[in-house]
Order: sequence, then C-alpha cells, then structure tokens
Amino acid sequence: MWLQIALVLLLIGGGWTLLTRGKVTKEREALTLRRVDAYIETIRRERRNAELVAMSDSELRDLLHAGARNFRVASQKRGWFLLGVGGVTLFSAIAIASQDGWRGFGIAVVVGAIVAYGLNEFLVRKARAPLERYGVDVERLTVE
Repeated sequence: MWLQIALVLLLIGGGWTLLTRGKVTKEREALTLRRVDAYIETIRRERRNAELVAMSDSELRDLLHAGARNFRVASQKRGWFLLGVGGVTLFSAIAIASQDGWRGFGIAVVVGAIVAYGLNEFLVRKARAPLERYGVDVERLTVE
C-alpha cells in the first residue's frame, strides 16, 4: 500500500514538474539575459580584459549567453553523472557487504565517495574552462 501511495505521489510530482518546466525555463533564461547585460556593462566599465573590451556588444552577448547556457547544461550532466556514481557505489557496496560485511561496505562507500569527489572536481573544471579562457567570471552568469 505504501508503495502505491509513493508511486502516485511520484507521478503527480513528475507531472507537475513537466507542466511547469516551460515557465521556469523562461524565467531562468530572462534572468540569465539580465545577468549577461549587467556583466557586459561591467566589462565595458572596468576594461580589464582587452580581448573582451574589443568585442562588440552582440559578440560579447553571444559569447556570455552561450557560455552560461553551456555551463548550465554541463552542470545538469554533472548531476546525472554523480547520481550514477552514487547508484553504482550503493549497489557495489551492498554486493561487497554480502561477502565481507560492514567493513567491506564502508570501504566501498569511501572509495565511491572519493571517485565521486574526483569526478565532480574534474567536471566542474571542464565546464568552467571555456569561459575562464576569456577571463569571464562564471559565478556572475550562473542562475540557480
């Protein structure tokens, strides 16, 4: 019975997410564009990076907007990869625990946590690299 209630709630939550995804995406996109415009003004005012200052507003807007979008997509992929690593870690730890007990379970979880941490750091650096190459502060473009 509890399983059926959980599945119904999961379906309702999933349906609600699908129905409201378009609105959330539009709001996030509008906020991203506002942040891009504000960052363009900052770049023009501070004049720190000669390469960015030399670009026209449309080039700079395209670069920053595409970079922010690519960073968001990379962050979503990173979340899915980490979820997968967590699942593999859990199932591996359970399988090892059936042979070696709690000690094996603990060791498998620690190894999985180290792998997840390393993968997370690698993917974050890989996602930031294209924007940091131009000297762009990625945190100013991210929308939570």
